[in-house]
Amino acid sequence: MTSYETKSLPKHVVIIPDGNRRWAVQHGLKVWEGHEAGAKNTENLVREAERLGIREISFWGSSLENLTKRPVAESQALLRIYETYFKKLLESEDIHKDEVHIRFIGHWEEQFPDSLKKVMYACLKATENYKKHYLNFFLAYSGDDDMRIAFQKVAVTLKHGELVTDALIKKNLMTCELAPVELLIRTGGEPHLSSGFMMWDIANAQLYFSDKYYPDFGVAAFREALADYAARERRFGR
Repeated sequence: MTSYETKSLPKHVVIIPDGNRRWAVQHGLKVWEGHEAGAKNTENLVREAERLGIREISFWGSSLENLTKRPVAESQALLRIYETYFKKLLESEDIHKDEVHIRFIGHWEEQFPDSLKKVMYACLKATENYKKHYLNFFLAYSGDDDMRIAFQKVAVTLKHGELVTDALIKKNLMTCELAPVELLIRTGGEPHLSSGFMMWDIANAQLYFSDKYYPDFGVAAFREALADYAARERRFGR
């Protein structure tokens, strides 16, 4: 059993859940079945994060490229899985008992069908006043796009002689309400970042790369990542 003190846990954990498709191929399944297995795993990880008292956890569900460059059948299946999963979230007793505030970040309002957006709006409304935990889903999101749009906003609103500050940049990002990331986990065995994901918010994050495909990155693996984080010495340039 992995052990660590609660005070040593990160306040904000981000997971890039890579490897659903490769997991499906490895098991002789359809690609969409890999995404479905990933969604089930997300339920378990969210539940564990809440149990441990982690204040904020985020998942990168899809980039802009995922929705536009992958086969139509796969994209449609992914949207159906989102709708099913978010309905379960809306009806979850734990979400309301633990007062979990749900957020969706990205261009989902432009990209997703009305039936799915209806469920997502209901999740936002039902949890808007909760403040104990935060559950964020990045959907149709790319960090490069987020940063570019933020600077476009700054360019339009910046007054003559006004300085561009860290606070001003953060205020104009899609992630403006999110806490800085302390631990970023990427599964799937490929130790890299993609599409400038949350580039501003992960500036001081600890990175953890797992060889496991996301459906296999269960609670035990999550605890190992947290223990690894807790054992690290953070010097912040000192």
